[in-house]
Amino acid sequence: MQAGNLVPEVAFLNASLIPDAFPVLAAAYKALLSKGRETLTTRTLHSELVYNYSGSKHITESLKRCGISDSCTYILAACFDASANEHYKISSLELGLGSLGDAITCRIAARDAL
Repeated sequence: MQAGNLVPEVAFLNASLIPDAFPVLAAAYKALLSKGRETLTTRTLHSELVYNYSGSKHITESLKRCGISDSCTYILAACFDASANEHYKISSLELGLGSLGDAITCRIAARDAL
């Protein structure tokens, strides 16, 4: 991530520092605003997410503190513009019956039954 050459580009955060999804969404929104205004502090949108999540003004410190390391046991991977089809392969029929969250939850719940 620091080199800015991941394909596909993904932000990796130390998930043990994340109490719930809302702070990550707030950091992502702030990163998108910076990209739209062409005022990114870091080199990529995904590193900007990690930077914004940390709250520090120092990029390297932010990536070390909230990014991943060899000692991380839980990792959150975040990707902007990911489609439901890319990660869950949710069909349009499933999305016609409910939300993306509903479809994912049903798959998790039914995994052992199938």
